[in-house]
Amino acid sequence: MTAIDLYLVRHGQTYFNLTRRLQGYSDAPLTESGIHDGHLAGQRLANVHFAGAYSSDLTRAIHTAKYLLSENQAGSPIWPQQLPDFREENFGSFEGIDSQVALTQLNAFSDTFYADYSDMITKRGMAESMNLFALADPYKLAEDYDHFIKRVKNGFKFLLEEHKDGDQVLVVAHGTTIRAIVDYFGHSELAVNSISNGAVTKIHLSEEGGRVDIFNDSETVFNVK
Repeated sequence: MTAIDLYLVRHGQTYFNLTRRLQGYSDAPLTESGIHDGHLAGQRLANVHFAGAYSSDLTRAIHTAKYLLSENQAGSPIWPQQLPDFREENFGSFEGIDSQVALTQLNAFSDTFYADYSDMITKRGMAESMNLFALADPYKLAEDYDHFIKRVKNGFKFLLEEHKDGDQVLVVAHGTTIRAIVDYFGHSELAVNSISNGAVTKIHLSEEGGRVDIFNDSETVFNVK
């Protein structure tokens, strides 16, 4: 049975992150701080040999991966392969809207008041939080949980088929995506926390499931070769 160590890194800060706007399938460029996030993550992972390096196909993830891999000293790939399965949640017509304005609209579809997105996940759970966006979107573009988790599981299947047992694998992805993955592997208590830009979450992934070894780490210098 193949098992890999999956290093999930959130992309660097974007202008939508800075202005607190919802950003799923829509994209905004990295800020100067966001570029720095990518380099810092790369410096902390510089001694890890990645047998495969991937990102979602959104430019903020691709560019972060490029900056991260430019710091690698362990013979890893220099450019990420793009995997659309690890895109951010699609927020549909809520894309680009101020997050608190979006919460006001979402609250109209629920009997429970949510102060922010983390509060929603705490009270409602990850799956039903995604489903609320799908329910409230008048254009029916927002992604529900079943669609989201199906594509992410397809991404896991690809990685396990592509790599051999013991490989270290990098995927630069997105905050809600990483939170939902951690939740899927049994850690709803972690999923309520926002992921920092450039933070590392490490999962031991196999066909039997995933074990969360590290979550939302912005400090550790990794030395796995």
